[in-house]
Amino acid sequence: MAFDAQAVSDAVAEGIEKIDKASTLDELKTIKTQFVGSGSVMTQASKSIGSLPADQKKDAGKLMGKLRADFGRAFGAKQEQVRADEEARELAAQRVDMTLPMNRKPLGARHPIAKVMEDIEDLFVSMGWQVSQGPEVETEWYNFDALNFGPDHPARQMQDTFYVKGNQSKDAAGFVGSNMVMRTQTSSDQVRALISRGVPLYIVSPGRVFRTDELDATHTPVFHQCEALAVDKHLTMADLKGVLDKFAVAMFGPEAKSRLRPSYFPFTEPSAELDLWFPDKKGGPGWIEWGGCGMVNPNVLRSAGIDPDVYTGFAFGMGIERTLLLRHDINDMHDLVEGDVRFSKQFVMGE
Repeated sequence: MAFDAQAVSDAVAEGIEKIDKASTLDELKTIKTQFVGSGSVMTQASKSIGSLPADQKKDAGKLMGKLRADFGRAFGAKQEQVRADEEARELAAQRVDMTLPMNRKPLGARHPIAKVMEDIEDLFVSMGWQVSQGPEVETEWYNFDALNFGPDHPARQMQDTFYVKGNQSKDAAGFVGSNMVMRTQTSSDQVRALISRGVPLYIVSPGRVFRTDELDATHTPVFHQCEALAVDKHLTMADLKGVLDKFAVAMFGPEAKSRLRPSYFPFTEPSAELDLWFPDKKGGPGWIEWGGCGMVNPNVLRSAGIDPDVYTGFAFGMGIERTLLLRHDINDMHDLVEGDVRFSKQFVMGE
């Protein structure tokens, strides 16, 4: 490209005119890229100076210096003005009228997680079930061994489980655990309840669980689960499906229903993934994974001293946070853990 003084002068004049008309910082950024970026007329003109005769290079260089200075002064002044205007608009939007009346004792709001857990408890109590609350610091025996997790199961590894104690420990029932852990699922209350309450047994166990996950939009190291367990004579997958459908309707409305897909969990056999038919799914009604379920593994019953040839059972569990995310179209898990009362207040009227 040959050096054209008139063309580059006209380009700079055009750029300064656009700068003068710009009203946002984004517009200014685009203009700067267009007129002084790597592919701009100014950049190409600067590169072409090297091909000029020696007696013309000095004048061309002076011209380019002047044009860049003119453009820079216009850009800098306009950038400062636009930034000041945007800050003024932002401050005006945040202005508080100190003469307005206010509630000097503002009320808080119950956290939606607590409200949903209470709704779940009310549903199962209305069906004749019991609410069970197990300890959050649990022995490995209850958290893993009694639930048919093998000694080499990946869930036992440090990247999944918080280990809090390394010496031998014994609980009230006399069971010894090689380690104490922060429970990784409310399923740990299954065998404990079977031993302490006996059969037939119908319990729901909502509560807090712990895993070594990083906090992001969909995960948190401390979260809540709802586990349900029924053990009685002659229970089948049909009974499980009926309870799940009733649960889905209670949580998501009359159009909700459940679907089971074959899966694997150590503590159930057969096992299934629990899908939810969700009318309000983004993009239209459809199936969304909600939790896991299945018939209680005979090994789990044996761990509690229950004869699997006489009794059968079913269990299911799902995350409370996931239920909330689906139920209220919440996109970011941070909203549930940051403790902003404004977030909790928006659920007061809806509940």
